[in-house]
Amino acid sequence: MPSEPQLFETQTAENQPMQIPSPVDFATSPEKYRHWKLECQGAIATLTMQVDENAGLREGYKLKLNSYDLGVDIELHDAVQRIRFEHPEVRTVVLTSGRERVFCSGANIFMLGKSTHAWKVNFCKFTNETRNGLEDASKHSGLKFVAAVNGACAGGGYELAAACDEIILVDDRSSAVSLPEVPLLAVLPGTGGLTRLTDKRKVRHDLADIFCTTSEGVRGQRAKDWRLVDEIASPVRFKEVVATRAAALAAGSDRPVNAQGIALTPLVRSQSTDQLDYPTVSVVIDRAARNVVLTVRAPQTAQPTDIAGIEAAGATWWPLQMARELDDVILHLRTNETSIGTWVLKTQGDAAAVLAVDATLAALQSHWLVRETIGLLRRTLARLDVTSRSLIALIEEGSCFAGTLLELALAADRSYMLALPDTPERAPRLALSALNFGLLPMVTDQSRLARRFYDDAVQLASLAALGDAPLDPDQACTLGLITAAPDDLDWADETRMVLEERAAMSPDALTGLEANLRFNGPENMVTRVFARLSAWQNWIFVRPNAVGDAGALKVYGTGTNPKFDVHRV
Repeated sequence: MPSEPQLFETQTAENQPMQIPSPVDFATSPEKYRHWKLECQGAIATLTMQVDENAGLREGYKLKLNSYDLGVDIELHDAVQRIRFEHPEVRTVVLTSGRERVFCSGANIFMLGKSTHAWKVNFCKFTNETRNGLEDASKHSGLKFVAAVNGACAGGGYELAAACDEIILVDDRSSAVSLPEVPLLAVLPGTGGLTRLTDKRKVRHDLADIFCTTSEGVRGQRAKDWRLVDEIASPVRFKEVVATRAAALAAGSDRPVNAQGIALTPLVRSQSTDQLDYPTVSVVIDRAARNVVLTVRAPQTAQPTDIAGIEAAGATWWPLQMARELDDVILHLRTNETSIGTWVLKTQGDAAAVLAVDATLAALQSHWLVRETIGLLRRTLARLDVTSRSLIALIEEGSCFAGTLLELALAADRSYMLALPDTPERAPRLALSALNFGLLPMVTDQSRLARRFYDDAVQLASLAALGDAPLDPDQACTLGLITAAPDDLDWADETRMVLEERAAMSPDALTGLEANLRFNGPENMVTRVFARLSAWQNWIFVRPNAVGDAGALKVYGTGTNPKFDVHRV
């Protein structure tokens, strides 16, 4: 029997903490990829993972055996976005490996061992969001994914496969799937592995227990019998079986056959130490106060109202451009500005212009490009929801918290709206649109209004009956859409105190508080993935059994056995 390839790199480099300089740039494009190759042929796209071991995002480790770091996943995220927008004819994506007998050995262990705690957890969060994005595309866009596992598949590699609609494993008597994090590294599969085993693949819990505590993994017919994979195929039939399943999934998709995609052109961004500016979003950081003001601007020019105009506008169509820029801001701040704990959310511009775009989105939502744009808005706002930062919305003169942009205030932990009793005509207004009632759900599958009002059907119906009527501070407060409406005499002091009090509290406690209160509705697989990452993996990543000097994550590959504190906590 052929020997199995080693699934994790072994070397004797000292596990010194890896320095994480700023910033990480999440912008890339296929011609810049170092780790993935994207090929589109009609209805089938193939994403081939062939990681350049010398092209890690940071120094101090090699990405051997198709192991990955944040840079590898940034490319994967970009590739899936481009398939969605630039290749609407694609209906099935095949994910496979370009390496001999190795599909993917998961997150690079030496990268994790050298990383700060914040880097590890944020890395896991982004990989979760990227894999959730595959399932989002399958659920909402008719874009299906097949994992063609043509070699050993371990840890995060299996988690990537599990995010696909189907897993096909080569039956060559050596290739296996495994989640070896517990026995080898004293951590958990951090990208939803445990949750997908039970919630998605329905693996019996005792078999899942064996699978997750057996480092060598499971292969062949047993992997299929245990529901770890959907199909197995001999090496000579492997490509044929993959092609057949990909075609069958494509046949059931409603993605357009002959549509012309739009180019996701590079974002236009200017950046200084404490400021970022895009055409629709701006960021100003106050380092002394540890907060950032994030302002989203309404359309400043007339927006198209028909498909021809939207296609002509392409990536400059306001909702698409704004979603891309906001997503980039969220990722930049979350990764590069970990000490900036409070995000102050503001908007600026004409609310009527936002509502007009929302009306177009609602009316044309069945068109593939509009559907994908709504999808990007949905995923960007969901990324905001799961970000471990305090979110405070300030609704001031000149604000346009309407429809899609009202979602920012509804996502916030608190929202304050300026009242102007002496000049009420100048006071800001809120407005609802059809997009607030389910088209932009949270990861709980609830709208933020439904989360806010605990699915109270009567209250939601009364809000829907308002249409897009402008709501003044008193009305917004009475309807429960905001936290408070201080007048102009109290505004500066009250908002200052809110931000100062927030900055004085424990960031760790706030992370736990906010996550618990934001996700108060029904649970599903995605909420459990994030909850378990935030709680269990976050905790395990600071325990000495994993990351102490003699912890498993630190000594892996050195030839030294870990030393565990045997007390259960």
